[in-house]
Amino acid sequence: MRFKYFNKSISLLAKNSSYLFFLLIPCSFFAQMEPFKLQEVRITEGPFKNAQDVDMKYILDLEPDRLLAPYLIDAGFPTKEDRYGNWESIGLDGHIAGHYLSALAMLYASTDNQELKTRLDYMLSELERCQNKNGNGYVGGIPQGKIFWERIHKGDIDGSGFGLNNTWVPLYNIHKLFAGLIDAYRFTGSEKAKMIVVKLVDWFVDLIEPLSDEQIQNILKTEHGGINESFADLYIITKNKEYLNTAKKLTHKNFLNPLLQKEDKLTGLHANTQIPKVLGYEKVAELTDNKELSEAVKFFWHDVAQTRSVAFGGNSVAEHFNPVNDFSGMIKSNQGPETCNSYNMVRLSKALFLDHNDVSYLDFYERTLYNHILSSQHPEKGGFVYFTPIRPNHYRVYSQPNTSMWCCVGSGLENHTKYGELIYSHNEKDVYVNLFIPSTLNWKEKGISITQNTKFPYENESELVLKLKKKQTFSVNIRQAKWAENFEVFVNGKLQKIQGKPSSYITINRKWKSGDKITVKFKTSTHLENLPDGSNWVAYVDGPIVLAAKTSTQNLDGLFADDSRMGHVAHGKYFPLDEAYALVGEKNSYLSKAKDNGNLHFSLDSLELQPFFEVHDARYQMYFQTYSPSEYEEKQAMLKQQELEAAALEAKTIDKVNCGEQQPEVGHLYKGEKSFSGYDDKFWRSTRGYMFYQFLNKNSEGKFLDISVLDELKLDNVNISVNEKPAEIISTKDKTIRIKLSDEEIVKVKITSTNNRPTPRFYELRILKN
Repeated sequence: MRFKYFNKSISLLAKNSSYLFFLLIPCSFFAQMEPFKLQEVRITEGPFKNAQDVDMKYILDLEPDRLLAPYLIDAGFPTKEDRYGNWESIGLDGHIAGHYLSALAMLYASTDNQELKTRLDYMLSELERCQNKNGNGYVGGIPQGKIFWERIHKGDIDGSGFGLNNTWVPLYNIHKLFAGLIDAYRFTGSEKAKMIVVKLVDWFVDLIEPLSDEQIQNILKTEHGGINESFADLYIITKNKEYLNTAKKLTHKNFLNPLLQKEDKLTGLHANTQIPKVLGYEKVAELTDNKELSEAVKFFWHDVAQTRSVAFGGNSVAEHFNPVNDFSGMIKSNQGPETCNSYNMVRLSKALFLDHNDVSYLDFYERTLYNHILSSQHPEKGGFVYFTPIRPNHYRVYSQPNTSMWCCVGSGLENHTKYGELIYSHNEKDVYVNLFIPSTLNWKEKGISITQNTKFPYENESELVLKLKKKQTFSVNIRQAKWAENFEVFVNGKLQKIQGKPSSYITINRKWKSGDKITVKFKTSTHLENLPDGSNWVAYVDGPIVLAAKTSTQNLDGLFADDSRMGHVAHGKYFPLDEAYALVGEKNSYLSKAKDNGNLHFSLDSLELQPFFEVHDARYQMYFQTYSPSEYEEKQAMLKQQELEAAALEAKTIDKVNCGEQQPEVGHLYKGEKSFSGYDDKFWRSTRGYMFYQFLNKNSEGKFLDISVLDELKLDNVNISVNEKPAEIISTKDKTIRIKLSDEEIVKVKITSTNNRPTPRFYELRILKN
């Protein structure tokens, strides 16, 4: 990007030399932004340093031999320790090891802790041993991996949203290993990691070489992480154009094409299936100077960040993008925004900021970093959060090292290792201060060291102390965030005359000497933010900090997760929405209800608002409904009736599955052939072959199975069996099939198309007491 701006300036200068001074400044400002290496930045104190330390303990509590066990099993070696349970034993075997490589490498770069490097080297040596045993470059932990990949190589492909040949997201799984090996090389310079990953990607290139474009697109129907980004990264490392061509080949066209047309087709899609793809598109766009692809990426980012994200930066409900004009599902659900989504949106924001020099990307990056990423780890006991509900009076669940192997544990391991990645950035000679986080920068190449002392967000001030090997002239550029009011800059105690605007930099150019001190002061104000759908739910936000109130410590079932399949979900009692705290009065009174107690704590009648990242071990309320006095009673009565009806249905439900949603389907051992899913106000699944689920009818209390469809209910081409016997259908009305159940506790349901024609679209199977 730097050269494009430079050439544009030169061409204008040739036409009119009077532009000389004006244009040289923008050229300098738009010189290519670069991040500092993690080795050059150290976090020194505050909540981010604490999060880094707590994460390190969690990382060191994990046992490498247990993470490596799936790889040894696949290679035919005896295991040294039993593999972990949970997701590491039910289909995603080996995926955490890839994240673990990334976390070890980045935290080692951030801290220089030698135990991390020792573990990384051991992991790599064992992976190399497995790869050498396999003999063809492949190394992986996917169950029956050799058989699975041979089927793919031969073109035997049955792809759907989360299952490829009835294997749980295998490309997503192996992408984690690709990314971990690349990070091990990128952050520690490990030649062994580079050698392993180059052999692995060469194996993958050979694997898909015989496949047609149509077959590859069929594979890409299944969640595949950022595998296209990994190939782009390998091209950057090796300059092997075959890797860049493979990155292009792994472009999921059905997803990308609407983005190229600036069309929002995201509603109903599994959110974290899509975001990693866009990270790959962004990298390919920059490597190939593809402006159309670049615009598609920016369209996606703006859509997700500006219209689909709630106050703390998260997006999605039960892992899927909800309608932009209706966030009620998120308000009601115990499965709010997923941490993996924000992990990847932060990565995308960083990439766009660096490639386009657009400071506005930092506003979202900062908001999400403070409020979702930082809050997603328990600050004392450790453990990572999967879902962050915005349902009032609900809570979050934290992972534990020996029980929890979710995707958000993998990304969680990484999240808190790299807080130094964007506090500062630079061009050829100037420094940019992007975030107010206590830290030190050591730019050895230029002989520049900066220590940042700040207690932000608790105090609205930051001090930057320069230490230089010699006097030198350069610019220190300090970000004036859009939330920073009355922005002031002092150099050695003297107030500077500045001309700034929100979401830009204040530039101080001078000849600096060691010991020079820059002090930044500003003010923040509290404001209300509605949900993106414009409904009457609001959150209190001070500057970039989202506030919430602890409401109860009762019924925190499973607060620290067990090893159950769905242990990441807060399954405790729902407190009725109509009993949540609401703001009643005229609109201009809502903000004034919060009384400032100092230190970012506010009184809200009987509640105390505080930074959301401080809220743990409790139920909480982040969003508040607003009513005028005249509408309060009527609207509350309607809400109460809705809550009673929902509670009554759940009370008589023993088990259920939402068809077409990943976690419910995997949790119910979904299998199928020629099956496909989608979203049309509800998620659904249909099949031209078969679809299968297994339920638990606890204590045989369930007497009926209700199967609901979206279409006209016709069973002329459908067979339904329960526990391998023809289903006893009692009724078919209101687009629901009711089936009588026996007293068996395990209920296996298979729905088969009898003539290779699509069945109706099924959206829910529910076992009921009565």
